[in-house]
Amino acid sequence: MTTNYPFDSLADSAIVYRALLGKHWIDEANLVLSFAYLLRTNEADLSVRIASVCSPEQCAAKFKNCYGVASLQVGQIRELGLDAVPDSASHALIVGLPHVKDDRDKAERWADLLAERSSIVWQPSQT
Repeated sequence: MTTNYPFDSLADSAIVYRALLGKHWIDEANLVLSFAYLLRTNEADLSVRIASVCSPEQCAAKFKNCYGVASLQVGQIRELGLDAVPDSASHALIVGLPHVKDDRDKAERWADLLAERSSIVWQPSQT
């Protein structure tokens, strides 16, 4: 996949974090749900943080409300035919996802597959 970003490509073994910004993105068994990987209307690509330069806590701290942070290996993203492309030293975009309004079946299928490959690595303390 050709990019216009000036940052080095991520290794397949690299880990990225997805901030879980909705309570409905996590189920009762603490599994990531597909909602976490559906593009929102204002998004062209899906925002993730690069784990080698950003801890799960730092990822969560970027948002007013964060209900968890999920990790995903870049190689698993690429196995699906998508890619994680760095656009800064600590941030990347999962590219290749369609919006639900453009192709609901494909958007939901990829979101399901990404969620299945994710694991929650941080949640706020319940104090």
